Amino acid sequence: MEYIPFLLLGGLISVMSGFFGVGGGFILTPILLLIGFSPLEAITTSLFFTVGTSMSGIAAHIRMKNILWKEGLIMGLSGIVATQLARPIVYALEARGWDDIGIPFLYIVLLAYFAIKMIRQGKKKDGENPAPAHFSVPKLLAVGFVGGFVSASLGVGGGFIIVPLIITSLGFNPKKAVGTSLFAVLLIVSVGFISYAVNTQIDYFIGLMLIAGALVGAQFGARMTAYFENKEMNAMLGILYIVTLAGAVLKLVDLNKTGLVLMGIFIVYFFVRAIGKIRTKAMEKG
Repeated sequence: MEYIPFLLLGGLISVMSGFFGVGGGFILTPILLLIGFSPLEAITTSLFFTVGTSMSGIAAHIRMKNILWKEGLIMGLSGIVATQLARPIVYALEARGWDDIGIPFLYIVLLAYFAIKMIRQGKKKDGENPAPAHFSVPKLLAVGFVGGFVSASLGVGGGFIIVPLIITSLGFNPKKAVGTSLFAVLLIVSVGFISYAVNTQIDYFIGLMLIAGALVGAQFGARMTAYFENKEMNAMLGILYIVTLAGAVLKLVDLNKTGLVLMGIFIVYFFVRAIGKIRTKAMEKG
């Protein structure tokens, strides 16, 4: 019974993973830190979980033709190189006892930046910035590298970095950004997880329970993108960043329960809004 909450948690997180294209680890890692996992355990478990959620989400986005394969491959390969550069830095932080402060602090800085970027993007009207026909390869390499470095540093898929960057810097359509990001993320986290798993002991049954919940959730989350306008998705992603940022700050001041409550409130808000959208669409068709 003690593992059932992880099954439910995996399902809830993976719905948002499939919807936002953030791989799941971005939301899971701070939650694991809040409930008492060590930074290295949280990173490795989240990477394991993200492999499962990314594969499930990709299956749904393939059917909706939301993946730009060449662009995703370029970002993914660049990200793989970055994971191997970031991993020694994480181990060095742990050896000096700085991981409990350094990792949440990096979260806070990144989340604050991207929360502002995505909320501003959410204020733009759909079609205001049409996507270019061809994307800059150097920019794709740079985005993939940053995503991979952050992935291995924080135990996330890198999607929470890649999605806003390719929307704001490269002009990706948000739905294409979500699908393409998940493909790049799968390449990045697979290598990142193997690199950490060699030296870090985790409870694999917890990881499998999280993934089991994700198998259904990510499919549902990907389909939900059809019910939202692009600007709404951008704005909601910005709010998610703010909530996760608050959770990281509360972790640093030992207010873990408050951080968990805040995350719970956003999850409820997300699902209530999604259900409302689905009902509205159903009534319009009826």
